[in-house]
Amino acid sequence: MKPGTADDEWREDCAPRRVLELFATKWTSMVLHTLHARHQGAARTGVLLRSLPGISKKMLTQTVRDMETSGLISRHVQSAIPPMVEYRLTELGRRFVEPVELLYGWGRDNADALDRLLPRPGSRRG
Repeated sequence: MKPGTADDEWREDCAPRRVLELFATKWTSMVLHTLHARHQGAARTGVLLRSLPGISKKMLTQTVRDMETSGLISRHVQSAIPPMVEYRLTELGRRFVEPVELLYGWGRDNADALDRLLPRPGSRRG
């Protein structure tokens, strides 16, 4: 690949690949969507767990830690007994919600097309 060519747009650190890497797990976009659409940008751990059917506590913990490291959400510990942890969308997280909401809206509007897709090997879809 020569610098400055069209191929340069598809290098390993190009924007489209970085976006796909960010959403490589389904739970990242689902946590963003859930915080935004169902909880006005903030929710405690237990609330998130109940709001995301199918996610395990371990996967939620791993996902929110990764999202916190990426700067999409912030973690707030409230001093109480037992301590309460709340996750909030950051300014960056709110920017990433917009394309997630567009994609989810497209999915709702085109459910018939999604229904026609053949399930991938290992898919939970029946």
